[in-house]
Amino acid sequence: MPDTILVVVEQREAKLNRVSWETITAGQAIAAATGWTLEAAVAGANIGGIAAEIAAKKVAKVYAVESPKLERYTPDAFTAGLKQLLTAKQPKLVLMPHTYQVRDFIPKLATAMGRAVISDCIGFKHENGKLIFTRQMFQGKLAADVSFTNDAPWFATFQSGAFRGDKAESGSTAAPVETVNVEIADSAIRNKPQEIFKEAKQAVDLTQAEIIVSVGRGIKEQKNIEIAKQLADALGGDLAASRPICDSGWLPMDRQIGSSGQTVAPKLYLALGISGAIQHIVGMKGSRTIIAVNKDSEAPIFEIADYAIVGNLFDIVPPLIEEVKKAKGGGS
Repeated sequence: MPDTILVVVEQREAKLNRVSWETITAGQAIAAATGWTLEAAVAGANIGGIAAEIAAKKVAKVYAVESPKLERYTPDAFTAGLKQLLTAKQPKLVLMPHTYQVRDFIPKLATAMGRAVISDCIGFKHENGKLIFTRQMFQGKLAADVSFTNDAPWFATFQSGAFRGDKAESGSTAAPVETVNVEIADSAIRNKPQEIFKEAKQAVDLTQAEIIVSVGRGIKEQKNIEIAKQLADALGGDLAASRPICDSGWLPMDRQIGSSGQTVAPKLYLALGISGAIQHIVGMKGSRTIIAVNKDSEAPIFEIADYAIVGNLFDIVPPLIEEVKKAKGGGS
């Protein structure tokens, strides 16, 4: 029997996030490289529909880990439920998306099983029969190759944007779904979840955005951010910024991209007046297409840009907005 890879996807309010699909893509790539069997699991209550959605992908089996205690997320309940699953199924490798929720409970889960976690990975290699994971260090200045020395199960999380969710292969037929009812004692849960936190209306989860227009110090003044907003609106995208813009209070901190902000991987990332400090690049280099506008031809952002436009953004962006509107049939 080949070893098994188990991808534990994340659902929130009965919806899978994009990073979960990316992790399935990662699992499929590792399975192809190693010859191991790929399975998936999702935890919650009444999650048959989500399990069926995952079963449409190229996986051998899907486990719906069910309990009323898993309806609302708590680290204690998820640790208890997933530990029961892992103990029963004995996968070789457990993959999860590197989300805030996973970062909250996976240290507890791994410790409960006497194991370690290689977190925030950006890639992997399979060399001489050994599985090696790549993760960044020192805010992306260095990349380290790391492997496990302990016994399975091994735990690893993948950074948002490390793989493309739209590349997750579909199966020729739906995979079987097994419902795993787990027993979680009331005494095991030490905190009581309140209502799900709803951020302010201007807040946005940029990790789910498909188009992002991001501004840096080249925007010069706060009032000039309006031009970037107009471009984002024309494209149907979201507005973001580098750290100096948010530190100045020109945009809320939830709009910050980078090592101390959000890590994003949209289909299109437009960088306006952003020089490209490593702290910013770490947060957006996984974008599918990067367009950078900067008057400095030596700006580091151009090293990773797919399209580089050397020039003053105030000369370039207004006609670009008009062309986008015309292309969409909106006129001027």
